[in-house]
Amino acid sequence: MKDNGKIETIHKYPSPNRNVALFEISYWSQGLLVKGLLAKPVKEGNYEALLYLRGGLQFVGAVRPARVAQFAANGFIVFAPYYRGNRGGQGRDEFAGEDRYDAVYGVEVLKQFSNKDTVHVYGFSRGGLMALWTAILRDDVQSVVVWAGVSNLSSMYIERVDMRRTLKRIIGGPPTKLKELYDERTPLYQVDKITAPVLIIHGFEDQNVSIEQTYYLENALNAKTKKYETWYYPSLAHHYPPKENRKTVKALCEWMKSNAFH
Repeated sequence: MKDNGKIETIHKYPSPNRNVALFEISYWSQGLLVKGLLAKPVKEGNYEALLYLRGGLQFVGAVRPARVAQFAANGFIVFAPYYRGNRGGQGRDEFAGEDRYDAVYGVEVLKQFSNKDTVHVYGFSRGGLMALWTAILRDDVQSVVVWAGVSNLSSMYIERVDMRRTLKRIIGGPPTKLKELYDERTPLYQVDKITAPVLIIHGFEDQNVSIEQTYYLENALNAKTKKYETWYYPSLAHHYPPKENRKTVKALCEWMKSNAFH
């Protein structure tokens, strides 16, 4: 089996921002060749490293160059895995099953472009599961941001009627019959292994990922006396309007930098 995190190919990718260079990378994860997008500021500097974990499934919520470049423009070297089975990558997207290791080993890819020994992790929506698992499974994570993140897969199955068929196809059935498989994908039960501070961001009007998902996470972190912070937005939904979005991205990037090890 190839070394996890080893880069197989790297190609320059068109960038929407002249101050940010993009590269599409294929790398090894558990014997599968998967892909991701790297963004780095053109100007040389001592930048923090950020693992960007997308939401959605397959084409829904796919990694967007403009979004990844936005984080790089805020002073980070960013790597965003597509996850296995996406955009020509081998394997099958498992919605935080074995594909969580595409994120875990994505850190190894990121470190090859950064002079940092540690990384920050950001997850949006489904990416919240991936971000939390990365922080659970690695000890070199400085900070974790979970924005509108899923934390409890069984509860998501109940909340999102439109997702039930997809989850049954991926996992093999509903949580009433396969509770153990849903629990295996739910990081709440292992948050005691998270050593990094966690920032939780959520809008009360979110119809895609309910605010309850954030409450589950907050309660789990609180029960284990973990360091966390919450930014709740009463009038905002899953996707923020452009102005609020830019403001929130800038603020969370500053929050991550404030939690950098010096």
